[in-house]
Amino acid sequence: GYVAAVFMGAVFGVIGSGASVLTMPILVYLMGFTPVIATAYSLVLVGGSAALGSIHYYRQGLIDISSVLFFGIPSILTAYLTRAWLLPILPNPILTSPIYISKNFLIMALFCILLGVAGGMLLWNGRVQAPKKNGCHSMGWIFLEGAVIGCVTALVGAGGGFLIIPALVLFLGLPMKKAIGTSLLVIALKSLIGFLGDVQNGVSLKEHVVMLLMLATL
Repeated sequence: GYVAAVFMGAVFGVIGSGASVLTMPILVYLMGFTPVIATAYSLVLVGGSAALGSIHYYRQGLIDISSVLFFGIPSILTAYLTRAWLLPILPNPILTSPIYISKNFLIMALFCILLGVAGGMLLWNGRVQAPKKNGCHSMGWIFLEGAVIGCVTALVGAGGGFLIIPALVLFLGLPMKKAIGTSLLVIALKSLIGFLGDVQNGVSLKEHVVMLLMLATL
């Protein structure tokens, strides 16, 4: 798991997204954590990695603070509410008839769907080099996009850079490099504040595991 985390950190540093796509399988399949607990670890790891990465982009002037406010605030708010209120009230099992669906299974199923979306969006991101000049969207759509991304990614422990980056390019007209830097700061705030919802509900993580995984991703 720690060796795989080194690879995950390299991917995140190069493309600014996709870390949680690798983090969740590492935590669940290599380290044996349940999906519910793995999402909490993932938020801390992805949030910490994004925070460190955002420092580099900030020093280069590649973070748009106004975009962080417009897009990040609804994303951060819904991420926190999802971890603090939505996830705890989900019943377990979710469904018993005609098929049995547990909370852990639902999280992994949603994660697999997001994984497919991530693959497509990461490929698509590489083709977007500049914002479209007519890519202006209303503030309402920007807030809605941020809120939906915050909720979905917090539920499955994802950072969501593969969704945030194209939204910043097409909705707010940011150049690609600036969108990547801005997305890192949004991911850091969203993930770490979202984890506060877990802390509020008494979720505790193994500190030595968090520290070793964080060191591995550096």
